[in-house]
Amino acid sequence: MISPAALERARSLVSATVDQGAALLLDGRYPKSGSNLPPPPYDKGNFMAPTILADVKPGMPAYDEEVFGPVLVCLDANSLDEAVDDIVNKNAHGNGAAIFTSSGGCAKKFVSEVTAGMVGVNVPIPVPLPFFSFTGWKGSFAGDLHMYGKAGVDFYTQPKTVTTAWRRDDLGRGTRASGLDGVGAGAAK
Repeated sequence: MISPAALERARSLVSATVDQGAALLLDGRYPKSGSNLPPPPYDKGNFMAPTILADVKPGMPAYDEEVFGPVLVCLDANSLDEAVDDIVNKNAHGNGAAIFTSSGGCAKKFVSEVTAGMVGVNVPIPVPLPFFSFTGWKGSFAGDLHMYGKAGVDFYTQPKTVTTAWRRDDLGRGTRASGLDGVGAGAAK
């Protein structure tokens, strides 16, 4: 993490979210020497290991605020519409969101309707490579221009970067845009 204050903020958001009922699937807040984490001197610095929170709900601190740490925040939805409308689009931030599906129809609906600047389909965290633009939306965007790439000079645009991964066995399957069969959605912050 960039500073002791940033590390403590991320730890605090994770702890407060767990206190409100989220499940802590992987706890990287206080890495210990001898584990599968990086060796010293990282264990003495501002290092936070990957952390995964499940059963997160709107209103919990790690959903309401951007953590800016190695924290994956997972939310469940009963339908694709609920995932898009109530989980992604009602959040004040619009950094990134991802969906895992074998349905091209569900993927297309998700990509076109979510209000997030970086969208992933079958990729866990849709953070782009340097040749893509950093395209945060809503409360996740600061300043006048996006950081780099072509969008860095496109002042009057609101770009969306979409990253997808499809496996060979997904080809030829029918699509169902009306339900979440085989689909999981999560918001990554």
